[in-house]
Amino acid sequence: MSERAGPEGGDATGGDATGSDGTAPAGGDGRRDPEELPAEIREAVPDYDDEYLDRVSDRLLYSYDLDRDVVVDGERFDMTAEMRVRNQKQFLHPALSYADHDMMEFLFARRVSTPSVAELERLVEFAHAVADDRVEADEEHYGTDVTVALVADRIPDDVADFVDGFRDRTLLKFGYYGHYEVNLIVVAPDEEELVASEVADVAGAFRLWEAVAEPDEGFFSRLAKRFWR
Repeated sequence: MSERAGPEGGDATGGDATGSDGTAPAGGDGRRDPEELPAEIREAVPDYDDEYLDRVSDRLLYSYDLDRDVVVDGERFDMTAEMRVRNQKQFLHPALSYADHDMMEFLFARRVSTPSVAELERLVEFAHAVADDRVEADEEHYGTDVTVALVADRIPDDVADFVDGFRDRTLLKFGYYGHYEVNLIVVAPDEEELVASEVADVAGAFRLWEAVAEPDEGFFSRLAKRFWR
């Protein structure tokens, strides 16, 4: 996965840059037109040969590291995105930090014709395998989201019922090492329909026919959506 600089010089995933509140986002308060970004940032964003995914990537590029045509555990995805953030409290000086918490999100998205519940169930197991492989469970790990998004021609009723309200949260060492969450998104952009699991905050990036609403929940929602305006 490529490394690239964020809009204000930090890394695109939040990296080590620390804001005044101890959180580690990089970038300004408003969403800028991608054409206004430095050339080295624009060139690092993949061309998906897919107008919809290209527009989604325009919303994600400010805080996610993006890739394309990735195969993970036998599953192929048109788009992957990764965000890493360190939340840090400071006492008088940045060198005197404490209560460091690491937060991550891994997003996997691909085109399908008509999704099925069986496919989603398989992808839930895939997401658990990703978490088992990538989450470093220790005292500094706070939370990880593993989100799978399917871009479909249509959304069958049973798929909508399965995804709506879905929640799958796993505590690590009874929560002492944080937790990870599996999220699902299914979107039919031509129909302007989207269904997402209960805490899939990144779903707003896929709902292109609506302006991004002001966030009122979730750290990832507050962090990412500030770059999507």
